Amino acid sequence: MARLFTRCRENFVCGHCGQRVIGDGYTNHCPYCLYSKHVDHNPGDRSNQCLGLMEPVSVEAKSKKYVITHRCLKCKVIKKNRSASYDSFEAILGVMRRS
Repeated sequence: MARLFTRCRENFVCGHCGQRVIGDGYTNHCPYCLYSKHVDHNPGDRSNQCLGLMEPVSVEAKSKKYVITHRCLKCKVIKKNRSASYDSFEAILGVMRRS
């Protein structure tokens, strides 16, 4: 089944570090600490009722970009997301060191 993408431009306060984040419609994690929130079944649909924090557990380099693997602290689901150009490189390195 194809995953549909719904662009959802919204601002949020990170549930982990408390930073205010200005969303661009593709933002799916905090650029400061890389944590996310488990809100989607398909990217952007905001239909998941879990709402658990998604911890960044690993980062891999792929063709000049990074892919962040998140694990939900509530339901344990694992999802991968591309990094954004404005993500903290220090946070990316921190996750890489921990994994």
